[in-house]
Amino acid sequence: MQTSKNDVWVGLFVLIGAAAILFLALQSANLLSLNFEKTYKVVGRFDNAGGVKAKAAVRSAGVVVGRVESITFDDKTFQANITLALESRYAFPKDSSLKILTSGLLGEQYIGIEPGGDERNIADGDVITQTQSAVILENLISQFLFSRAADGDKDAGKEPAKE
Repeated sequence: MQTSKNDVWVGLFVLIGAAAILFLALQSANLLSLNFEKTYKVVGRFDNAGGVKAKAAVRSAGVVVGRVESITFDDKTFQANITLALESRYAFPKDSSLKILTSGLLGEQYIGIEPGGDERNIADGDVITQTQSAVILENLISQFLFSRAADGDKDAGKEPAKE
């Protein structure tokens, strides 16, 4: 009978450990967010949403102040509408701007809020149009290559410098 009790306790301990590992895995992948703070919703209009995903962090001054709730495409303005759920305890001026930023060189993307100077605050349901889209690495590389090619064409007609 004693080994039966020990088996139950070991089994219970293993289940609790597995649940803790599953919780940590979901939390670190931003697939689970346990936040019981009241939130208000704000929509940001971006020309390019880049690699931002639902549940991505919304940060201001490096502090997480909310999460991305959803990303939709507006077929009238041809822009990405990103709905943000900001925590009610954080109030931002109406003329604040949004940027899509990257954690590190190749890290995950998140939304950054830069506070403005307006005395009125953003309210639930407001739309923010002062946005800066994601920087696409492929576009930067192609711009660099094309500018180098254009510089090379200008130099092609010139004679080499004589010493």
